Order: sequence, then structure tokens, then C-alpha cells
Amino acid sequence: MIYLGIDCGTQGTKTVALDGDTGKFIASASKSYDVLPGLPPGNMEQNPATWTDAVDSTVGQVLEKLGPRRKEVRGIGVSGQQHGFVPLDKQGQVIRPAKLWCDTSTAEECDLMRKHFGGSNFFIDRVGMDMLPGFTAPKIYWLKRHEPDNFKKLATVLLPHDYLNYYLTGKSRMEYGDASGTALLNVHLRTWEQGILEFIDPALPEKMPPLESSRKPVGTLKPELATRWNLSPDVIVSAGGGDNMMGAIGTANVIPGRVTASIGTSGTIYAYSDKPVIDPFGEIAGFCDSTDAWLPLLCTMNVTVATETFRNLFGWSVAELDKAIAGTPAGARGLLFLPYLNGERTPNLPHGTGVLHGLTTQNMKPDLMARAIMEGVTLGLAYGLDRMRQLGIAPKEIRLTGGGSKSAIWRQICADIFNCRVVTLAEAEGAALGAAIQAFAAVETRKSITELAINCATVKADEAVEPDPQRAHDYLVVRKKYVALTQTLARYKFI
Repeated sequence: MIYLGIDCGTQGTKTVALDGDTGKFIASASKSYDVLPGLPPGNMEQNPATWTDAVDSTVGQVLEKLGPRRKEVRGIGVSGQQHGFVPLDKQGQVIRPAKLWCDTSTAEECDLMRKHFGGSNFFIDRVGMDMLPGFTAPKIYWLKRHEPDNFKKLATVLLPHDYLNYYLTGKSRMEYGDASGTALLNVHLRTWEQGILEFIDPALPEKMPPLESSRKPVGTLKPELATRWNLSPDVIVSAGGGDNMMGAIGTANVIPGRVTASIGTSGTIYAYSDKPVIDPFGEIAGFCDSTDAWLPLLCTMNVTVATETFRNLFGWSVAELDKAIAGTPAGARGLLFLPYLNGERTPNLPHGTGVLHGLTTQNMKPDLMARAIMEGVTLGLAYGLDRMRQLGIAPKEIRLTGGGSKSAIWRQICADIFNCRVVTLAEAEGAALGAAIQAFAAVETRKSITELAINCATVKADEAVEPDPQRAHDYLVVRKKYVALTQTLARYKFI
């Protein structure tokens, strides 16, 4: 049997076909797009129609590649960028463009909510995280405060992957994993936190879709889509989940001791836990995962966005960037980069800017700057890994995914900065694979997601990297400087 995994991200959508017998991809297709142009600073939006068009295109291409085997497709799973707010009216139509995870225009709404509930501790205790601009809750409040006419039309709140499930099945619901990223879910009880909903608007609880287990399928493919794609009418659509939750499944991060580091436009570090992990400082989000367990996670907003911006500045290819960095020493001869080009979520610096610190006439060189930038974005992730260790997570292996994991020099930098063994996966598209595996488990109910993930998400033995003890020690000093510099500049509002 064959299972499709759809990964809808900020920069594009990819669809893959997983052969259930071999556990390998047998077809894939992708379509790129961008955020809406011309918006005020801090506003990041996309039209949900962009996503459904990309799904139609990529699913169609994959099925074309499958040829007669398309009749073997039994399940579809969807991974989506987390935290986006898709507002629907009573007719199920999109009211306005979706505000995305990287939208930081809601800082004022977060402040107002913290003030009402007596500070951050209320949110950390109930929803497992502080109320930050990236989450969905302040986006809903923003709509009420800034676009009241649109808010009056609001009938249903969906997340990006939920909207694609709605497109595929005609049904609106949420599963625990992605729902936990709204900052509206009590992660202990897996129920909506009524007090926060009612503060935003007394009628909001009625506009939230039903919550159900991440293991329960949404339904079957709509007849019109089954006809259009020439698929069986009983194709199951699994619950799906946020891209990080699906990435956990797709990297077999489903047992204690494994940690996934996603190196993409944004960066995430997350781990499996069989109980809620609540950070009293609010730096690690206490998410649920999409297997009905939990997924403590740190997210940074600036990773490949920083390295790609620098690479384009000099007109280098990816290979030229890697070669330049490989020829430079760890620590970039004293250069330190704070990568807050788009503001930042952890630490909470929605108006932050980037800083290149420690410039001298000796180190003001493109190759050293490049190294400092790659190290800087990795240090941001390492900060989260250190915090997880303090909260009881004991990583034995870091599983890299995302575009940055393809770079050999970046893999070594990760191993040295994280001071932990680093591996990559045979299939680099962890979120798409996770979505396909979840669909597999929804159909083949005799097999668990854990079992299927371990079998399908295999590592590349020849790309495993161990940390160099000396560099790991040197980076520990750099990490302390990184944290101190961020705290100092933030205190004086210089970032």
C-alpha cells in the first residue's frame, strides 16, 4: 500500500509517496511560493488558497508519477506550519489571509493578555508556555482589535494543517499536537483553556473546532477530490499535525533520548516525553505531540534566513559558502553573531535585530563572517538544548533535519556546539515522512506509530558526526558570551 505525506510550509509545499512495504519514498513533488508582499514590518501573511493550489499541484504530480499504482494509495497525512490563524466564516470561506507563525505584529496583544492574567506564570502553568507573538491566540485577539468587521464574520478558527484537512475532507477539527501551539490548550488536560478564550471574546469557545486524539483520523477524502485524482473513495485522511510534530514522527523521535534539530528558515529543537514538560521560565514550549504524548520544544525564527541572506550578499553558491566556512577556525577569530534579523521568539525579542560583534581589522573578512553567522544561529538552538537538559531531557543523539542538515560543515558545527552525537536521516523531508507514517498507522491499526517510525526513519551511517572535545570546550565559552551579550543588549533595548 502507498501513503501520501503533504508538508505545507512557509516557502512551499511538498508531497511524497511512501511505499508501505519498503518504507521508502517512491515519488515526490514540490511547489514554491512566498509570503504576501508589501505588508507593514512584522506582518507575515499568506492566502490559504496558495496552499490548496500547491496541494492540488503536488498531489497531482505524485499520482502521475505513480501511474497505475495510484490505486494503491490508502491514506493521506498533512503536516503544516504551526501557529498560523485561518479564519473561516459560516459558509466555510476564508475571511482574510492567514497570519503566520513568523508574524510578530501581535506583541501588544500579548502584553494586554499578560496584564489581564497577572503575568506570564498563568500561561506557563496552564498552556505550557508564555503568551508570545508567534502563537495563534494573540492573532485572534489582534483580529478582534484591528479588524472588528472581519472578527464579526468569524465562525471557525483553524490552523494551516487543519485547513488542508478541511479542504481534503470537508471536516473541521483539531488534534492535540498542533492545538497545543495555539496557546489556548491546557496541555495537562488536553482541553481548551476557557478563561483565555473568553477573555479574547465570550463567543470564542463556540468557534473552536472539536478536539480529538492525534491518533484518530479526520475522515475520508471528499468524493470530488477522489474523482479528480482518480483515487479510491475510501482513502483515509489522518489527523495530521504541526510541522514539528510530524518532524518528530518522521525522524523517529518517538522514544526518550532522541532529540530532533530542524535547520530550516526557522530552527527548532524538540524531544519526546511521556509526560508534560513545563519550563517555569517559559523558554521551552510544553507542546503536546501528534502521538498523544508530549513534545518540549524551543523555536528560533532565524536560521537559514540568516545564512541565505549572507550567501546572497556575496553571490556565493551553497558549495562556496560551505567551503569558505570549512577553511575557518571554530569561533571565527572572535566574531559573534546574534541572528535576530526578523525579531526573535526565544529569547522573546519581537523587535530584535541582528548584531555582528567583535569586529577587528583582522577578522572583518567574508569567510569569517560566514562562519560567525552559521555558528550564531546554531548557538541559538544550543541555548534551547541546554535548557532542556536542565528540565530533565537527556539527549543521547541529535537527529538533524531541514535544508541545513545537508551541509557537512554545518553538521560538524552542530555536533561541536551541542556536544552530542549528530546523525541525519535517509529521508531529509522529516515532516512529510512523518505525515505519511501517521497516515500509514491510521490505516494499518495493528502497527503503532512508534514501530512504523523506527522502521521507516532510518539514519545515514556515513553522515554520523561525533563532537570534537576541544572544539566543544571552546564553544562552551562562546555560548556563555552569546547569552551574556544578548541579555545585556536586550536590557538596554539595543535589540
